[in-house]
Formats: sequence, C-alpha cells, structure tokens
Amino acid sequence: MTRGRFITLEGGEGAGKSTQAARLIAALEAAGRRVVRTREPGGSPGAEDIRALVVRGEAARWSPRTEALLMFAARSDHLERTIRPALEDGAWVVCDRFADSSRIYQGVAGGVDPAFIEALDAAVVGAEQPDLTLVFDLPPDVGLSRAGARAGEEARFESKGDGFHERLAAGFRDLPRRFPDRCVAIDASGDADAVFSRVWAVVTERLG
Repeated sequence: MTRGRFITLEGGEGAGKSTQAARLIAALEAAGRRVVRTREPGGSPGAEDIRALVVRGEAARWSPRTEALLMFAARSDHLERTIRPALEDGAWVVCDRFADSSRIYQGVAGGVDPAFIEALDAAVVGAEQPDLTLVFDLPPDVGLSRAGARAGEEARFESKGDGFHERLAAGFRDLPRRFPDRCVAIDASGDADAVFSRVWAVVTERLG
C-alpha cells in the first residue's frame, strides 16, 4: 500500500491554522483522499492527557525545558498511536502543529538549547518528518487578538507576554529558510477564502 502524505500547519497564536486545516481536509477529501485530522499537543488519548498539563495554568507553571520534554512525550504517543498507523494505511494526515512548534516555542522563544530540541526530535520523530509544513505568517498582535476571543482555559501560552510572541513570530518566519525542502510561508492576512487559495496553491504544487 502506498504511504500517505503528512502535512503540518505551524504559526503563532491565532494565525488561523485550525480554520485552514478544516478547509484543507475538505478539499483533499473532495479530491478523493482519505484524511486524518489531528493536533498537537494531543492527537491520541495519552497525548491529550499531557496537553491538559501543558496548555493550562500559569505561564510559569513549567520551565521551557520541561515543556519540551512534555511536548516530545506527547509527540511520541501521538506518532505511535495515530500518525504512523494512518500513514501506513495510506491516509493523508493533516496536523495542527508538530515538532516545529517545539523548535520555536521552547527553543527560539523559550531559550532551550536548539541542540537539545534536535536531539529529542531525532530520537522521537526520526525519519517521520512532514512531507509539507505550511507556516502561517501573521503579526502577533493580530493573532493574539483573535486568540483572546477563544482561548478559554487553554490560555497559558497566550499569557506569556509580548516579547515571547515577538520571538515566536520571528522564529516561525525563519523556518522556511531553515527547512526549505518542506516549509513554505503562507501569508495569513485577509479573509479565510484568500488564505485558503494560497494554501491550496502550495499543496497542489508541492504534493500534486
């Protein structure tokens, strides 16, 4: 059986990833693909339990290094229980956040040594890298305004301060330079239809 394709969506808070993930899945299914939608942190029962620890509570609840370890523990279970089985079964996987979020949230913005993040990635993700990563670029003040309207209990990262979110934005903008073979920047400004037209153009060009 032909292996499925693995697409991840990345960006700062409120960048519109979830909305675009839903539109992308609908378009892929209309084109005849079987698609599994998932997210991080989370995506499997064990990983969802870890998510509740990471995204709730005070900003200083965990250090960035501890966050990284928790994120990769969740990611390990997510890969084992959800992502790898789906890909091996020929389904396409569309995931809202993946390992690049650890590179940027805990690494660039949190100050964790990049070598530590990459060692975790090599041990947990290994060769199971995404086929395509869409990086949504939106000014952090705009994204935070959107995110504030829907955060609810899961607002721990939104509360980390303007400097943190400026570093996030810069880190995400740098991803296509660091990983040009799989990362593509998406202008996330404008209405959802305009953004999706950019998304679909990239997906069809890169993955057919």
